[in-house]
Amino acid sequence: MSVASEKKVGSPQDTTLQVNFGALSKRQIIGTVIGLQLALLLAALDQTIVSTAMPRIIAQLNGFDRYAWVTTAYLLTSTAAVPIFGKLSDMYGRKWYLLGGATFFVLTSALCGAAGQFAFVPFDGMTQLIVARGLQGIAGGALLATVFASIGDLFPPRERGKYMGLFSAVWAFASMVGPVLGGWLTDQFSWRWIFYVNLPVGLVAITVLYKLFPHVPARGKRKIDYLGAALLIAFLAPLLVAVEQVGTVGWLAPAVMLPVLFSIVMLGLFIWAEFRAVEPIMPPELLAIPEVCRSLFALCCNSVGMFSTILFAPLFMQVVLGVSPTKAGSLFTPLMLMMAICSASGGFLVSRTGRYKVMAIIGLTVLTGALFLLSRLEETSSQTYLVALLMMIGAGLGSTMPVFNLQIQNAAPQGMIGAATAMSQFFRSVGATIGAAILGSMMQSTYLENLKRSNLPEIPLALTQQLTNPARLAQSKEQIMAAYSNNETNRALINTVFEHVNQALVKSIDLVFLLSAVVVALSLVVAFFINEKPLRGGEPAAQKDL
Repeated sequence: MSVASEKKVGSPQDTTLQVNFGALSKRQIIGTVIGLQLALLLAALDQTIVSTAMPRIIAQLNGFDRYAWVTTAYLLTSTAAVPIFGKLSDMYGRKWYLLGGATFFVLTSALCGAAGQFAFVPFDGMTQLIVARGLQGIAGGALLATVFASIGDLFPPRERGKYMGLFSAVWAFASMVGPVLGGWLTDQFSWRWIFYVNLPVGLVAITVLYKLFPHVPARGKRKIDYLGAALLIAFLAPLLVAVEQVGTVGWLAPAVMLPVLFSIVMLGLFIWAEFRAVEPIMPPELLAIPEVCRSLFALCCNSVGMFSTILFAPLFMQVVLGVSPTKAGSLFTPLMLMMAICSASGGFLVSRTGRYKVMAIIGLTVLTGALFLLSRLEETSSQTYLVALLMMIGAGLGSTMPVFNLQIQNAAPQGMIGAATAMSQFFRSVGATIGAAILGSMMQSTYLENLKRSNLPEIPLALTQQLTNPARLAQSKEQIMAAYSNNETNRALINTVFEHVNQALVKSIDLVFLLSAVVVALSLVVAFFINEKPLRGGEPAAQKDL
């Protein structure tokens, strides 16, 4: 079994638990890597499998006004959980947080699948799903923090690139399978099965981790930063609630301004608390390292581009292009395939050459250009053109996925890899969470504004009420056409209505992609200022048997 040792880092109070994996057998190392990949597969599959099912979900649960919240709720709790569990796993070891996260993920997946069927709960089905996804995000955050931190335990930076690439390829594989599987399950069975499918994957991951992942008992007295964790949640939650209200009430409304001001105060208190904490969940000394700060900013911006694509490209496919969820999933496959190829090959290339800055610059350039071209989509855009742009996005994301995590782990002290990795996942999630909330709110508000300015013809009140939910309207198109097909004039009128709806939705989605391109361009600028440092370490003893 592995041997634990404490190592002082930064200050006398900063003690972290390190694992000597050189004492592990070849079987334990291989089993550990497989178990970690299964845990990552569990978290990654659930993020992408939802995307192609979302139009069907909001149509059935009548939740277009909360379209982004199914994703945002997950990202919010995951964002808050990542640094907390990253720090706890530094203090007490990884194994039980991995097992606990995987177990809770399975249970909350079952709750997500049953959303809307809890008659005794005083909330509608969409709210039930959002709450369940929030709980699921806690488990997802625990998995993300501990999986990537464990990679830092296993391998030194010089060798870590190829393994980071392999784990990123697992993420990309799940991303590739997720949309196709999600669309197929939605078409063949129900959207509920996109959550139920996590159960068998989770049970296998739990079994492998329990049997083969090494347990390192805690040594010494530790302190948990409860105040920092509470202030972090108090900062994020009202900020997202405020952003979600912008689309309907505007930035200057009290419902927006008051939560934003409260969040600013909580952020200040959080920073104050972290400087005073004995064991801060986000150590200030890490943020004092320039290369860590630059990479964290780039990760934050990069995830905005990733999640804008995951959220809004399926909406464009199913509502504007009129494809089925299964077809939308197949159109996403080339993106995920390119992401997997570029992620794995990029990781091996970094490991072989030790050069990673140029890869980040090239990847971000491709990603920025692809998002800009997506912002020029029209109702007449072809599926082939869309797939080509998605492949560019996959190449850009895959090329950059391993780089910034590697840069952060290489710049951070060895004894703080868990906290540093958790911070990278935290900032990635912050970008995705706030980005998804802002972009989702802007899409909803601009869609309604565009629709008002489109000079819609007079239509029956029952049909007018459906215009606020274009996804549900698209699902009901055949029934609507049948209801108003008594004469040619009515049919022409309904076709005109759908044309106006598509035009309004396309303009709002184009704006989302344009803003995403601007944000990713900021990370490209920062990438030019990254100081490329030699990657530490050579081949560890644990790898000689591999």
